[in-house]
Amino acid sequence: QVQLVESGGGSVQAGGSLRLSCAASGYTYSTYCMGWFRQAPGKEREGVAVIDSDANTQYADSVKGRFTISQDNAKNTLYLQMNTLKPEDTAMYYCAFDMPGVCWYDARWSKRPYNYWGQGTQVTVSS
Repeated sequence: QVQLVESGGGSVQAGGSLRLSCAASGYTYSTYCMGWFRQAPGKEREGVAVIDSDANTQYADSVKGRFTISQDNAKNTLYLQMNTLKPEDTAMYYCAFDMPGVCWYDARWSKRPYNYWGQGTQVTVSS
């Protein structure tokens, strides 16, 4: 059973930075796709960034150049470094994981199904 534990959310002013972490445990396959998704009140969940076991990445256009997804395989941890935060980045952020397999890298990338989800961590950006 895969478990995902997120941390690192909080409240910051516009222009600030946060780093989210997602500690994963219980997975056995060598190929996987992990990602960050977010959902703001009254809005649909949207993909933020994904990374696979080959370190290929995909980002939403709205965060390109500001957010960086990375992973530390030794610590089984996924990160999302968020810089130059904007009020529109305010949302609950979720870590997602699926195995075996890789991420999608076409227009459907954010619609890929995931079997495992974290509990979410709130990010609030004030203007």
